[in-house]
Amino acid sequence: MYNMKRTISIRQFISELGENFSSHMEERLLELGERCVLTRKDINYRLDLKHIEHEQHECACDSESKGSSCMKEYLYGQFVVVEGVLYFSEKCTESLTAMENPKVKDIYESIKSESIIEESDIKSKKIDDSNIDFIVDSILKICPPVSEAHLAIVRGMTFRSER
Repeated sequence: MYNMKRTISIRQFISELGENFSSHMEERLLELGERCVLTRKDINYRLDLKHIEHEQHECACDSESKGSSCMKEYLYGQFVVVEGVLYFSEKCTESLTAMENPKVKDIYESIKSESIIEESDIKSKKIDDSNIDFIVDSILKICPPVSEAHLAIVRGMTFRSER
């Protein structure tokens, strides 16, 4: 039985689902890999972008909590790959631990694409070389840089692997 990895890097995403991506799209997506990981639930080809450090943000809790606040991590977008074509969804897969960043809707609405798919009541617009720069730049504007502590950990792992 195939066990699907729930959290993958951008590099793994390209390797697994990006066989038809242009080299420009791959390069731009890899820029997200410095700050983001991709997570998925039960659908292999629908992945949400999260900060690599899984930063928590305060949010309003459900009605049972009566106005208190709780902590969730932001989702910075959702990629869908259908028949080798990359799409950006209008919605992310929110959960008890993750919520959509309010700017995701703005990014989706600003994408100039005639090619739209609809699946499970979620619309997605096609990503190609004409709009990948806008999408990646927009995500990088709302997704915070990684912390110095995280960079130190990564440098330490890289140093050990070079020995």
